[in-house]
Amino acid sequence: MNEDIKDIFSSNLNRLMEQRGLTVSELSDKTNIAYSTVNDWKNGKKMPRGGNLQLLSDFFNVNLSDLTSNKERLNSSNMVQVVETIDIPIIGKIACGEPITAIENITGYMPYPKELLPKGEIYYLRAEGHSMEPKIPSGSLVMCRKQEDIESGEIAAVLVNGDEETTLKRVRKVNDMIILEPLNDDYEPYIVTQKNPARIIGKALQVLSQL
Repeated sequence: MNEDIKDIFSSNLNRLMEQRGLTVSELSDKTNIAYSTVNDWKNGKKMPRGGNLQLLSDFFNVNLSDLTSNKERLNSSNMVQVVETIDIPIIGKIACGEPITAIENITGYMPYPKELLPKGEIYYLRAEGHSMEPKIPSGSLVMCRKQEDIESGEIAAVLVNGDEETTLKRVRKVNDMIILEPLNDDYEPYIVTQKNPARIIGKALQVLSQL
């Protein structure tokens, strides 16, 4: 990764922590991120990606650009920093048998900084309903990476009801059984059987919510 962006992020993180009077230990406790990881970010040794970058953005209530752009450079000149972006497709209803990102399934695009884009084939799904709240509010965009399997306990985009409906659920693997768990206790889990098949189409990486 470009060393410059790690230095920029480190500077912005230090500034935000100082503004709020936060130590590394306090930020670690409040975000549930390991102390050593936060310390490496603060010292410019590492750069967060995907979900952790969004988590910090939400925690400090700032835009992603406030973490990744050189604010001092922008404020000291009339130059406007240009960040190269990639348009990530927003997927609507997936037609049976069609590739996930087939043009027929795309309802729009969302730009994302190329430097920070996770590896793999990336797309957005729009969350519908309240089964994954409060972590994933209804109407929010969820960044997913195309893959056909995930680890137990991770959140996945899953095709159910004969590949006609896309849902976001936490995947729980118990012996030979797969359970799709909602995060909202008001909803029942979906147990995958031959009569109730399901197919994982992606791993959820981060949530983009609107106020």
